[in-house]
Amino acid sequence: MPNVPNSHDPARMHLVLMLVLTFSTGIIDAVGYLGLDRVFTGNMTGNVVILGMALMGADGLPVLGPSVALVGFVLGAAIAGRVLKKEDAGWSQRTTVLIAVVGLFLVLTALALFADLHQVSAGAALSVTGFIAGAMGLQAATARHLAVKDVTTVVVTSTLTGLAADSPLGGGSGKYWERRLLAVALILLGAAAGAAFLQVHIGVGVLFTGVLAIGVAMAGERSRQQMALARALVEAS
Repeated sequence: MPNVPNSHDPARMHLVLMLVLTFSTGIIDAVGYLGLDRVFTGNMTGNVVILGMALMGADGLPVLGPSVALVGFVLGAAIAGRVLKKEDAGWSQRTTVLIAVVGLFLVLTALALFADLHQVSAGAALSVTGFIAGAMGLQAATARHLAVKDVTTVVVTSTLTGLAADSPLGGGSGKYWERRLLAVALILLGAAAGAAFLQVHIGVGVLFTGVLAIGVAMAGERSRQQMALARALVEAS
């Protein structure tokens, strides 16, 4: 978890925190794809492609796993959308709760993985997949509500498109290139870290991402409280 600066710039704070969650998504997807029968639990584009090829009879590609992940992700995103429906864009107490719940879900899932519950049966493994995907849907929808430009925590294709199209090579000004490049690099580094964690145990990467999410929730809540205090002081003066 990076050392977030103690400032009252919510936009900068939100950017840093969403980049941390972007890194964690890379870890989770590596764990899902390499450790849970080639299923993406954060990047749903990959699941749709795998599912399409599998439905056409491509050898060895899973159908049930990507389907469960898609359903879990959509349900998680829908829950977050419902919870944040009446909230203004930005960090709120509900944002803190949702990100903390993501972290808690991932920590609990990691404990189940350490207990090798995913090896008990195919149904147990699918439950783990759905649980992780649901947490990532919750995270993605919460990140979307924060509206940090070009940092969705789960999508790289649109970020790369913006990076290239808005670059001087594409005739643009190159605005936001740093965050776009960071988002792509962090997904890459997260995936590498996830693959490395798998060399130890499948639960290590999931536990690490859960701890990261809880840390993000705590840092975001602290920033929100600082902003509220600063506003109160300004109004009182």
